[in-house]
Amino acid sequence: MISLFITVFSIPALIILPMIIAIICFVVSNTKLSRSISIVSSILLVVICTLQAGWVLQQAAPIEIIIGGWLPPLGIKLSINAFSAIMLLMTSIIGLAITFYSTHYFENDEKEIRFWPLWWFLITALNGIFISSDIFNTYIMLELLGLAAVSLIAIQGTQQALQASFQYLLVGLFGSLMYLLGVAIIYRTYGVLDHQLVAAVVENNASMQLALALITLGMMMKCALFPLHFWLPSAHSNASAPVSAMLSALVVKAAFFILFTFWFEILTPVVTTAAVTFLGMLGAIAVIYGSYRAFTSPRLKQLIAYSTIAQIGYLFLTFPLMLVTPDLARTAVIYFIVAHGCAKAAMFLAAGVIQKTMGHDQLSELKGIATKLPLSIFVFAITSASLIGLPPSGGFIAKWLLLSNAVDAGQWWWVVTLFLGGLLASAYLFRVLNLAFTTPEQESEIALPVVNEKKLFGAVGLAIITIIIGLNAMWLTNLITSSY
Repeated sequence: MISLFITVFSIPALIILPMIIAIICFVVSNTKLSRSISIVSSILLVVICTLQAGWVLQQAAPIEIIIGGWLPPLGIKLSINAFSAIMLLMTSIIGLAITFYSTHYFENDEKEIRFWPLWWFLITALNGIFISSDIFNTYIMLELLGLAAVSLIAIQGTQQALQASFQYLLVGLFGSLMYLLGVAIIYRTYGVLDHQLVAAVVENNASMQLALALITLGMMMKCALFPLHFWLPSAHSNASAPVSAMLSALVVKAAFFILFTFWFEILTPVVTTAAVTFLGMLGAIAVIYGSYRAFTSPRLKQLIAYSTIAQIGYLFLTFPLMLVTPDLARTAVIYFIVAHGCAKAAMFLAAGVIQKTMGHDQLSELKGIATKLPLSIFVFAITSASLIGLPPSGGFIAKWLLLSNAVDAGQWWWVVTLFLGGLLASAYLFRVLNLAFTTPEQESEIALPVVNEKKLFGAVGLAIITIIIGLNAMWLTNLITSSY
């Protein structure tokens, strides 16, 4: 019975449930009803994704469902492997934390009424990307994801948010177009769209090299890899806190998930040592550049946004390692995504409370806020430890896996990047914490209203998860490795 539920009912539910909730929230246009439905639905998605992840990781085999009974290439297949199962579970957990936060965040009913349908369309698109086994269906979900994300940024209503959303729209459309051109070349060459069917027939030729180059360019823009990162700081820092959290924790990871899948599962024969080394070098530059810009940022949310650019760079360090130690590199990627996703979502949520309380997020005016916003600073401190890579956090395990992987692969130069990135992360994150715990010269500087930080309970949960996955590292890494 459990097997039947997981394979037949739970996979379509990942798309159908959030889409129905989005439509309901749009039709009723009632904030109280939208909040209640959203919390219940978020909990249900966590249960479904937990069952799926447990089944896939224990059975060490993907779960699949054929839509309409027609096998590919005529029909469409949905599947969940170990990587996508973990991504789905992370999406549901982070989504629940952000959903709870959002029920207490908005003071404007008009903004909140617009938020909930777009929020659930975003969840629909994320789930669709992670379960799709068809490269064209991935494009459809990618477009839905981009349009929902752009609209969520725009509902903030400020001039800066509107400009950032328009820039993000142009970047997203260009990235999707590059992806679609790559898909068109693949379909024109082989006449199939299913992941496994393409992987079975693909050859290293000029057409596939062009297809991979186009797809890579498109996804590099969407996940903001240096030097195509220019849109991210304004988009993430000018969006509302719950939107910033989801963009940084999951939306850019969805683009990376697609890119990683194409390079190491679908078009693997086309991948060369020179190509992965080039992406690794871009990742290393992103780590240093993003960290430097974070250190020099005058605003808190801008600092966190530039930190995302740096953290994305770490993921691309695994590309050259995948050709030498694929199992260890894949485990490092998954671990890093989970650790960063939970930490960055919680950090943006804490920053949102600070910004709403202070009326701004200028770092120079945050002295002494630890006494007024203890829970927000607690969340920021715990997540900072993970981003820096301090034990016993999940971020420490992720960076340790990357370091060990680089040493085992004989690519010591990535170790230098890891150490420099860690030192720079310490500099810009401790800069914030130092200001928060510094006693201001005048007590009036922190004369803030009484603040209810209960909306941060979900963020506290995410921060605790970064510690839990660090303390259970051996069991988790063995579980991930054994599932491939």
